[in-house]
Amino acid sequence: MKQNELGTSGIFISELTLGCMSLGTDLDKARRIIDAALDSGINHLDTADLYDFGKNEELVGQAIRHKRQQLILTSKVGNHFDPKTGTSFWDPSREHILNGAKESLRRLGTDYLDFYMLHGGTADDPIEESIDAFETLKKEGLIRAYGISSIRPNVIREYVKRSAIDGVMMQYSLLDRRPEEEILGLLGENRISVLARGPLAKGMLSTAALQQLEKKGDSGYLDYSAKQLKETIHKLQSFAGGRPLNELAFGYVLRHPGIATAVFGASSAAQLEENLAAGQSALSDHDYDQLQQLTKQNLYTAHR
Repeated sequence: MKQNELGTSGIFISELTLGCMSLGTDLDKARRIIDAALDSGINHLDTADLYDFGKNEELVGQAIRHKRQQLILTSKVGNHFDPKTGTSFWDPSREHILNGAKESLRRLGTDYLDFYMLHGGTADDPIEESIDAFETLKKEGLIRAYGISSIRPNVIREYVKRSAIDGVMMQYSLLDRRPEEEILGLLGENRISVLARGPLAKGMLSTAALQQLEKKGDSGYLDYSAKQLKETIHKLQSFAGGRPLNELAFGYVLRHPGIATAVFGASSAAQLEENLAAGQSALSDHDYDQLQQLTKQNLYTAHR
């Protein structure tokens, strides 16, 4: 599988990333999915301390035991949570980031993270303090590189100006093309990679598109009304001409040169295999142009 450099970090990640949030709680099942992903050429796993209030990191840590050197491991921090009460609050302070990293390392059973991200962010955050924490972790060798997971253009711009981030994780798909207008060019100019999450738009661009549309599309999606969303999905399926819709979805996202990887989840080995097959099909220039005509150029509005 093709690998792309994460910013200028010297870290190379596969163009498909296994997002671990959907692995569940069964260790044997999680291990089978992760092993199959690694065998397929995926080398990048993404988790976060908030997923199942730390339990997802523990699960991943157990599943990759004895395989740590074979993969690139990413986690996230910024949500101060209490697993006993199931509550959390936003905390981008230096103290929380430093403590959060050590707790994540403990749960994952490793002494370093390849990539560590702030799991959100607002314009009111103590950004310099947060950056200082990540730089400290880097100097101490606890992380190799850092970035943010955010869809807020104003926050992303501040980190581009003030920090040495190597990557930004953001929502990006055929149904959410917001990054194209404001962010992808900026990040590309600064050699900052994009990790695209949600390439299948909550499953509405998957092989089960119509079923997921019925479950999740009643109120529309972003600036698509429910009617527009349904019409667009039908147009995309017609254009696919028998090809799996997720093949077009992955192909579209990965076609942009600023995208280092597309992050997808899998709750079963079958789902993993289905997305692996779709995620490694190249998209022609003609198909790319047509898909842009069939979907909207959305814009960021509330996320400021």
